[in-house]
This record gives sequence, structure tokens and C-alpha cells, in this order.
Amino acid sequence: MTKKIDRGLVQVFTGEGKGKTTAALGTVLRAAGHGLKVSVIFFIKGNYSHGEYKTLRALPDVQVKAYGLRKFIMENGKPNPKEVEQAKAALAAAREDITGGKYDLVILDEVNCASFFQLIDPEDILQLIKDKPKHVELILTGRNANKKVMAAADLVTEMKKIKHPFDKGIEARKGIEF
Repeated sequence: MTKKIDRGLVQVFTGEGKGKTTAALGTVLRAAGHGLKVSVIFFIKGNYSHGEYKTLRALPDVQVKAYGLRKFIMENGKPNPKEVEQAKAALAAAREDITGGKYDLVILDEVNCASFFQLIDPEDILQLIKDKPKHVELILTGRNANKKVMAAADLVTEMKKIKHPFDKGIEARKGIEF
């Protein structure tokens, strides 16, 4: 039997640069390769055919859940109420997966964005961190991470954009960016 994590940490991947989700999913691959049980919860992105969905779902011991409408988050300067509902459902799933005893690693992809756009309260993220069992590793991704969330984390990595193809009009490419 594979040894479980003795001490789970909290990691935050944030910043304007590319690579936040990619770094988190790299950790999923590593964890799955060692027989750890993994939950990946996508906030905001919705359930559409990102290349990673199909691959993640094929991995043993990896559970994937996706929330969000794939529409504009803000309407007339306020969060879309249906998007808020989706984010709260994702948060409830996150709480279950973090505290339920089933998973060793939980990824909350774009949770920082959900907080930034006021779909969820950053205090709810902080409560998840406080309630996280000792053996669970938690990774929070997305731009604009809340300062208190970063302070509560064990590791914070900021992806800094130096140069990006989008600045030259090159759109996201299937199989590379999504």
C-alpha cells in the first residue's frame, strides 16, 4: 500500500503569467503516480472539453468536478447570480472533498478568481484552510489571490508574465493552453 501524506500543506499558484493550472495538474500527475487519491475541482471554467478533463478522468484515483457557466461572470457591475450559485456549489464540493477523508490532494482551480469576482467570500477559503485535515495537501490556483489566503498558505508561487503570445494576437491553442 502506498504511504499517504504525513503533513499536507497549502499551496497557492497565482499571478498574471501562464502556468497556474499547469503546475497544479503536474502535481496531480505526480500524486496519482504514487497512488494518492486526488480531487480536482474547477471553479468558473464549467464542464466543457478542456483537454485535461478527459485525461484526468482516465487516471486511477482522480476525481474531477467542474462548475461555472462559461459566460460573463459580471453583469452590470455585479456577479451573475447563477455564477454565484455555481461557485457556492463548487465550494460545498471542496469542503466535502477536503474534510471527508477520501482524498490526499485537493486542487481548487480558479478559486482565487472566484473570490476576486466576489462569487465566494475569501473567508470561506480561509475556513477551508483551517478545517483541512493534517494529511490533506491543498492547492489553490487563479489570479488575484487574496492577501489573507496567501498569508495562510505554506507555499505561494506567483507566475509573472514577461511576454505572452496573446499580446501579439495569438489566441489560446487547443492542446496547449486548453
